[in-house]
Amino acid sequence: MKIGLETESMHLWFQNGKMDIFSYIDFAKELDCDGVIINIIKDFGLDEEWGCLGSNEEYHLKKIRAKLDEYNMYCEIDAKGFDKNKFEKIAKVAQILNTKIIRSYVPLTDKSKKVKNASDGSFDDSKITALFNKEEFLNSSNEIKALIEILENYDLKLAIENHEYQTSSDLLELLALINHPRVGFLYDFGNSMMAYEDPIKACKDMAKYTFSTHCKDHIIFNEDGVDYVCGVPLGEGNIDIKACIEILKNEGLDRINIEQCYPYCANFKREKGTGGVDKLGEGAFKIEKPLFKGLKAMQYYYPQEVSNEHLEKLLRLQKEGCKKSVKYLKSII
Repeated sequence: MKIGLETESMHLWFQNGKMDIFSYIDFAKELDCDGVIINIIKDFGLDEEWGCLGSNEEYHLKKIRAKLDEYNMYCEIDAKGFDKNKFEKIAKVAQILNTKIIRSYVPLTDKSKKVKNASDGSFDDSKITALFNKEEFLNSSNEIKALIEILENYDLKLAIENHEYQTSSDLLELLALINHPRVGFLYDFGNSMMAYEDPIKACKDMAKYTFSTHCKDHIIFNEDGVDYVCGVPLGEGNIDIKACIEILKNEGLDRINIEQCYPYCANFKREKGTGGVDKLGEGAFKIEKPLFKGLKAMQYYYPQEVSNEHLEKLLRLQKEGCKKSVKYLKSII
């Protein structure tokens, strides 16, 4: 199986000006990866429209394509939402980069929130909490169906991600409403946990329709009476990554993309039992200790808001974690 690396795996480096898309591709090559996923969502320190990609200027994209071709690497794109005008622009970017798979997800937001800090959700409040409305979620099928002509014209596949709020059964209902071979899933190894769904159950349900992946590992810890899902390098958490890969491999998937969400923490987004898990403490939901002293859970992702000392420490650990994650994945596939 081929191995890819998602830019989120080095989010601190991008957000704090330590890395751009060109040095990132070089880094993925150094780790002997076969491809990359480029996240184009805005966040702290990133381009407002194109995130880690930086720009959709043709000369810029052609330089990226030349580097990808030089290294014989594939490229996928991670986007958000299903706005048709934006998706047409993304499709044109994909054409230049020779991208065939675009990930997106149904965004949730609470416009009543007024927050200043990134760690409180100023860039994406759904990272903290938002209201999941099943009817609204399923109604997004109409937006997605409106994109099918673009998918066909540009020879693309759309991979809808299980993005912290949705169970696999929610996604299967959505997919049934769309019912088109160019629309499937991106299976995220860890995101189902925030909806109290075991990763292996989600994998079994989604694998048949999966075009791409975010391979990650998680632990759970409690801080000040609140339970958090926390990203760690592959092999250092409690997700049965090897079992999930076997399920996906048996359905014909030939590439696994790493999205090392470390350092990162997330709240549980649904009620206990929603995805079939009604208590914590076993398997993927085993409870561990918090990772970093001097940082609260929701500050892990944005340590620069606390101190430069914490930022420098987590920059180093994130890079080491990427290397560990690729090495671990290679050891099991």
